Amino acid sequence: MNAEAALAWLETIIPAQTGERLSELQKVILQQVWLGRKYLDIAHAYGCTEGHVKDVGSQLWKLLSQVLRQKITKSNCRATLERVLRKTSAISGLIHDLPSLPQTVPKLEDTSFIGRQDAIAHLNTLVNQGAKIIVIQGEGGLGKTTLAQQYLQTQGFDLVLELLMAKESQNITAAERVVEEWLKQDFGEEPGIEFGVTLGRLKRQLHNRRIGILIDNLEPALDQQGKLIAPHHSYVELLRVLADVRVQSVTLITSRDRLCEPGLNVHHYRLPGLDQSTWLKFFSNRGLTINLSTLQQIHHTYGGNAKAMGILCGAMQEDFGGDMSLYWQANHDDPLAATDLKNLAVSQINRLQALDAQAYRLLCRLGCYRYQDIPTIPFPGLFCLLWDVPPTEHRQIIASLRNRSLIDCNQGEYWLHPVIRAEAIARLRTSDEWEITNHKAAEFWTASVTQIATFEDALQALEAYYHYIEINEFELAGKIILKSRNNQWQQFLPLGSTLYRMGLIQPILAAINQVINNIASEENIIELYNILGDLYWINGKINQAIACQEKTINLATQALKSLVPQLENKHQVYYLRMLEVDSLLSIGLYKIDLWELESALNLFQQVIYLAQNTAHHRWAEKASVCLALVNSYLGFYDAADELANAAYENIANEKLLKTGRFAYFLQILGQTYLNLGDLSKANQIFQQALTFAEVGHYMQVKAKTLNGLAEIYRQQADYQLALAHHTEAIELLEQIGAKCDLAEAYFQLGLTYQQLAKTDVSQRYFQQAIQLFTEIKAPKQVEKIYKSLSMQNRQGGQGR
Repeated sequence: MNAEAALAWLETIIPAQTGERLSELQKVILQQVWLGRKYLDIAHAYGCTEGHVKDVGSQLWKLLSQVLRQKITKSNCRATLERVLRKTSAISGLIHDLPSLPQTVPKLEDTSFIGRQDAIAHLNTLVNQGAKIIVIQGEGGLGKTTLAQQYLQTQGFDLVLELLMAKESQNITAAERVVEEWLKQDFGEEPGIEFGVTLGRLKRQLHNRRIGILIDNLEPALDQQGKLIAPHHSYVELLRVLADVRVQSVTLITSRDRLCEPGLNVHHYRLPGLDQSTWLKFFSNRGLTINLSTLQQIHHTYGGNAKAMGILCGAMQEDFGGDMSLYWQANHDDPLAATDLKNLAVSQINRLQALDAQAYRLLCRLGCYRYQDIPTIPFPGLFCLLWDVPPTEHRQIIASLRNRSLIDCNQGEYWLHPVIRAEAIARLRTSDEWEITNHKAAEFWTASVTQIATFEDALQALEAYYHYIEINEFELAGKIILKSRNNQWQQFLPLGSTLYRMGLIQPILAAINQVINNIASEENIIELYNILGDLYWINGKINQAIACQEKTINLATQALKSLVPQLENKHQVYYLRMLEVDSLLSIGLYKIDLWELESALNLFQQVIYLAQNTAHHRWAEKASVCLALVNSYLGFYDAADELANAAYENIANEKLLKTGRFAYFLQILGQTYLNLGDLSKANQIFQQALTFAEVGHYMQVKAKTLNGLAEIYRQQADYQLALAHHTEAIELLEQIGAKCDLAEAYFQLGLTYQQLAKTDVSQRYFQQAIQLFTEIKAPKQVEKIYKSLSMQNRQGGQGR
């Protein structure tokens, strides 16, 4: 799939829906943004201002959003269009039948990427010879990353995935999380619980499309022998998948060190320095006064290092009026003559220290940022590190770093080159500003996220946690996990709770386990165990989940007993009581999954007793919904009907039917009415829950609701529709790895096939449900299924 195919399709549907047609500039913008081009470069090539391109681009994204009925932006247009085209079966045939469109877009020259034609050709040769993984190797600053990005953007890949490896070994992202995010964010597929299953799903995606993958800056993950370090040996399994000859992907790895992992089929390409003619072109394009003899000496001294070229150019322009000869007269005897870029960076930073003390302090302070999950820092992130400088001088100091090429910038976002960052953080660690700088950075990240509406918001809010961990402020790190904000589901939840609902289970698990034994605040420990319980529940480890919630209850109860009733303790008492009833409610839900219904009933009654007509009345309402469900399962239909009707009336009166925050309990209420035989009411509530689940991306709620709707259609003898809903629910539950819900879905599918008198098929699904419930250690669920099997056998015998 390419930009021309997408453009041809859009030109068929946009006029039909809006009566409008794309302008020539809009076509240019779409095609060039597809290739990863910047607005400024598009403007230069088209012959207009950058502002005009931005305005026309803004109109284009609004038009596409209207036509496709989803938010389209410059950053997500390619991925969104590819996803829509894949999902629209009618379009699939159109794409294959599209004629090859002529290239009408002017070629854009990227002045920051020059002199690498031979390198591109070499990579193409390796790929044509069957190379699946190519390690671009060389010292820092050669331009390895720039080459890899340019290659992947210009070789017609359907999709490009990038992994920016952490700059320090202790901050490396686990391979499991990397693959999870690729599946969720780039392929729209949920990962499995086990890494092997997740890798299998990634492999299937790589079989179907031509994917380009960049793994940047691998060396922090390698040991002295060039092997993956023990904590991250899972990357070997990922690389084995990427090296499979059957996948259509090409993976480029940049590294200073050679990758020497036995059993991995990789090709190494040693990237040479840029030649002298390239340096001449680079300096000429930037208006420097050039002396060819001097250029030859400088080029030889630095071995054609691309980063050195940029740093030298900045120094010549800033301090010597762009005169190359004057610069070299002053510096030719300097230790910078060493060809290693680190030496160059050290010398340049030393020079900055002598010339501009304020800029030097900012550079060192900028080393505290990780540039990992959030790879760039906006202006306010730089300003917050200038706490001891008048605001009127902030931009001047930042400009000083930019002019000397010591900080990279694009569209108001800043980052340090890895070598410069390594030197900056080394100096910061040994200074007396290490702690205060991390404090300021953490405070910036916390203040910059007031509401979590996107995946990026969540990651940005979590950045503060890592700064506090760096300075062993575990108490403050724990508070970051517990800081509550409004989220996309109209809930006010702690960051940890929001993160796991968005699928970031592993990082928040690791974060809580890292701090929970180093926190003095009993209140914070209690809430962390409450969140940890839900994390284990989602992972299918229900017994561990129950243990965490019981610990929450015990600690909260002890704390409440020790409090003297006073006005200043009012909030603390409220908070502890809330955690107690919330944990009881959670265990009740876990018990339903274990089919320990009497225990669940007692727990929900206990929640109602504790919370009814108190400040925690909302938990009593939730428990009443759950209690109605349990009564319906136990056959107490009158009690279930009374509770369900009261709960529905409360929900309607409080207008919770119009918000997604109550979606989980809506589907529980729908299941209750289904068990009571009120199919009309059940269907109505399920449809409302399904709408909320789809809008808010509540995958679990959506799947459980679809399963409930399938039961309705089975009872109405609409077996085709029932099977369709069963299938969709099972696919969703397999993606998110919700074992209990998946087992129940298999059981319900077995019941549908049982009613269709397809004994062999029904027994197969019953066995799958039994296997899952056995793994979960839910013997009563297994017993429930065996009863259905026994009933089936008796009916079969009567038929004979």
